[in-house]
Amino acid sequence: MSSICNYCRFFSRCLLFLLAFFLFSGCASAPYKYSRSAERPESLTLREGERQIETGRRCVPVDVVGNICSVPTKILLLDWRMDDHNVSSNTVEVLNQYLAANELNQVKVRINQYAPGGEWSRLFRNKSVGAGWRYTLGFFSVISYTVLPGRVFGGDNFNPYTDTISLYSDHPAVALHEAAHARDAAQRTYRGSYGALRMLPLVSLYQESIATGDAIGYLRARKMTGTERDAYGILYPAFCTYIWGEAGTFYQGPEAFLFQISVLIPGHIAGRVKGALVRSPDKTPENTSTNSVSVPASADKLPEK
Repeated sequence: MSSICNYCRFFSRCLLFLLAFFLFSGCASAPYKYSRSAERPESLTLREGERQIETGRRCVPVDVVGNICSVPTKILLLDWRMDDHNVSSNTVEVLNQYLAANELNQVKVRINQYAPGGEWSRLFRNKSVGAGWRYTLGFFSVISYTVLPGRVFGGDNFNPYTDTISLYSDHPAVALHEAAHARDAAQRTYRGSYGALRMLPLVSLYQESIATGDAIGYLRARKMTGTERDAYGILYPAFCTYIWGEAGTFYQGPEAFLFQISVLIPGHIAGRVKGALVRSPDKTPENTSTNSVSVPASADKLPEK
């Protein structure tokens, strides 16, 4: 009985702490500052004639298996779009606008694509990351990509060692979050070291908070109200999974399950509360275009091409 009471107290404390943290933390910085020339001369460049954004060919059996493998992620984040392996043109366009607005012209984007040859090539050619990091952590990251393809197992991510965004979810906020990781990495002097620091305790939380705040700040600056509301609902609980990952190793058995629930529940609650507090823009919103790209005041509904 005392054990159950301890679990209840533990659960309630985690719930209240995390809920208060999310509700009263700003997350997005304002005003949003676009990056200019973040990519340096030594940055990995696309080959002549190579497209920045590539989409894998549709393969129904593989994508069906991928959807089945991603069911736990869909349930945890309460969103069926996660790792659905069917990324819409709207999500791709939102991502493309972000890359252009922040002058990230050399970052490779693979939409539901399995291209191990291309990733090995980018790893070997990426001189912006030191050889020591590329041929250790970078080597293992591409081995993982090759042996456990995201085309089947999912997992939207940014690989700093190949400067590649891999996207499998049809969710604009998730796409922006991964692009924000690319922007963050591009602004670091020692990119390999910055990527490697993620292995240390709590560093992943710091890097994830930067990407989450950047994505939400961008949506707010663009007055993409609907997508911003949606972003809170997915990015907050997604951030909680990293808290779970950081502290989950300390718990076993029932404690581990209680910790998972105590982390995810406040993330979902706070995300929906924060999303509900997002106010619609004025009828005559400010001009949010930049020198590098022209973006409509509200990009929730993109113009037809």
